[in-house]
Amino acid sequence: MATPILFYVRHGETEWNSQGRLQGQHDSELTALGHAQARQSGEILRYLLAREERDLAALDFVASPLGRARTTMEHVRAALGLDDVHDYRVDARLAELSFGRWEGLAYREIKAHEKEALAARELDKWNFAPPRGESYADLVARLKAWHATVIRDAVVVAHGGTGRALAALRGIAKPDKAALFDIDQGVVYVFREQGLRRYARHGESPDGTVHQ
Repeated sequence: MATPILFYVRHGETEWNSQGRLQGQHDSELTALGHAQARQSGEILRYLLAREERDLAALDFVASPLGRARTTMEHVRAALGLDDVHDYRVDARLAELSFGRWEGLAYREIKAHEKEALAARELDKWNFAPPRGESYADLVARLKAWHATVIRDAVVVAHGGTGRALAALRGIAKPDKAALFDIDQGVVYVFREQGLRRYARHGESPDGTVHQ
């Protein structure tokens, strides 16, 4: 069976994103920009699905249970013209990487008090786990369990860390490289067997970003 295609969206900007705070599995509301980014992702996806003549009813829709991802999914579904924006599944295995006791802290605060830990993270970002948090290796283990259940093409709304782990799981990049991927807001990433392509606005990204 062919590997299902995933149309992947990161949630829009949140208040903590705008303040430079680590969010992890804590939550904060979308900013005005974040709501606009979520709507833009939906418009890009509408264009892509129409171009491929996709039947929306044949797609699965699944989101992380965190509020920022759910709000983004509802904007996406509204942009697709779906009547019930709440008619999608959530799966806890799509939740963001946990930053443990670092969650809610700004990077400058961590840098001031956790210099040794940050240095260790820079040396091996994939395997580093913050205090009481998760490593990317931990994240990909739970993501793998979710991915094994995917049997049809899907629209997935989740997080930056989840997207990086998915790139490693799909073999698009080696883990140490995947941990450094930019997973942007307001765009759509399409995971296919042939690789990963990033779309911005109503077409391919201006820089032609492609990971194969």
